[in-house]
Amino acid sequence: MRSRCAGGARGLATAVFALILALALGHNAQGQPEDPAEREALRIFLNETINSTHSFQDRYDAEVWLVDMSARLARFINDPEERLLILRQVHSAATRASLPPELVLAVIEVESHFDRFAISRVGAQGMMQVMPFWKNEIGRAEDNLTLNRTNFEYGSRILQFYLKREKGDLHRALAAYNGSLGSRRYSNKVYEAWSRRWRTAPLPW
Repeated sequence: MRSRCAGGARGLATAVFALILALALGHNAQGQPEDPAEREALRIFLNETINSTHSFQDRYDAEVWLVDMSARLARFINDPEERLLILRQVHSAATRASLPPELVLAVIEVESHFDRFAISRVGAQGMMQVMPFWKNEIGRAEDNLTLNRTNFEYGSRILQFYLKREKGDLHRALAAYNGSLGSRRYSNKVYEAWSRRWRTAPLPW
């Protein structure tokens, strides 16, 4: 996507079935029941933050960041216009969720390698691998999680929720996002991706 500068600003997803059912009923990927109060809190948080956002587009002065990140993203996305569109949408969703965009990019790399049509064995969809039952939970059944803009908004808000719950502990928040709380295996993968490819400033790992 060709960028234009105006006034210094930038316009800028048997056993498998049982596991899906368990997730829909409030169980994590390890089969342990989630706290019903926690599930309700996340449902309310998603409802308030996503339903209150009518446009996923923002404008920012981020030319240097876009050029830098576009070069890093080229490993996964060949088309320069597609790269810029993805980066604008990631930056927008992450910023609204008070997350470093570079962290979200690392999560996407680990979750889907930037494949918008990725579907996990338990049914999680899109680049940030969001479980589709959340659409019904917050009354947005029509949302399409293979649309990057929508997927980034859901994924970023869910990660924001867990970061708040875990008082900023990145490893615990990422493990909760992945459904593997108590293990650092997933969060270490995200850390490695962030450190190797996306890092621009320190994060409190």
